[in-house]
Amino acid sequence: MLKHRTISSLALGALLLLAAYLLPVFGIWVLLLSISALAQLEFYKMIRKAGFPAFHILGIVCGSFLISATFFTTCGATVHLFRAYNWENYVLLVALVVVFVRQFPQKHNDKPLETIACTLLGIWYVPYLFNFFTRLAFSWEEPCDGLRVGETGRAACLFVIVVVKCADIGAYLVGRAIGRHKLFPRISPKKTWEGLLGGIVAAVLVSWLVFYVAAGGRLGMVRLRLPDLLVLGIILPLAGVVGDMFESLLKRAAGAKDSSAAIPGMGGILDVLDSLLFSVPLFYVYTQVFWA
Repeated sequence: MLKHRTISSLALGALLLLAAYLLPVFGIWVLLLSISALAQLEFYKMIRKAGFPAFHILGIVCGSFLISATFFTTCGATVHLFRAYNWENYVLLVALVVVFVRQFPQKHNDKPLETIACTLLGIWYVPYLFNFFTRLAFSWEEPCDGLRVGETGRAACLFVIVVVKCADIGAYLVGRAIGRHKLFPRISPKKTWEGLLGGIVAAVLVSWLVFYVAAGGRLGMVRLRLPDLLVLGIILPLAGVVGDMFESLLKRAAGAKDSSAAIPGMGGILDVLDSLLFSVPLFYVYTQVFWA
């Protein structure tokens, strides 16, 4: 398992770098849509295993429109960011109404409320949270000629992914080595307080490493300050653990070990994204409050 996990991690890391530096901007749009749709499909499969129906195709379509709305309207200028927020709200409003109306002809569905709730949860949990990657990538440089990916957006995305995933690795290794005190055994029996502390230490160390490697912490237009390293090194792993625990809750309800077997040694796409789905939105809010 560890061997497969290591190989898959290296392969995903290489693909991430290739996509960040070589993939054309519309290719990134397709990549975002594909990852979101596949992760959302895994979510709806787990929901179905747990005994709850959902309009999975409709949910995926709405999620794709949400990401597309952000992609085609986001730019570094504040006025463009507000326009993007408006379009996202329009899509969410339409999705809400469409899901409600879709339930009307369901004569033989004895779980209408569960169907509506699970469909909407699939939209908010996967594409809505995942869409913060889009915001983080395109909320900086201007002018946005052809929605090109700027240096700041690319560096910010790579930074948060590296920090959170290194925290995951640190938590996994420390937890296996010395983990004794369970975090929330009812939800995730293998998570320990020692592993959580190991993940935080790993995140802080990696943040410091980035600071010294990236010309004093410069990420394009913005610059990491020393207090940022400590704050982000603590809050990002904590948010990642919340995301991990939430997906564990879903898997336990569905009676599944992993969301799928798409990635050898790591499970499904949602298993890879779970910690990022909560930490990336938090990181984006941090950048807008303290770096904007």
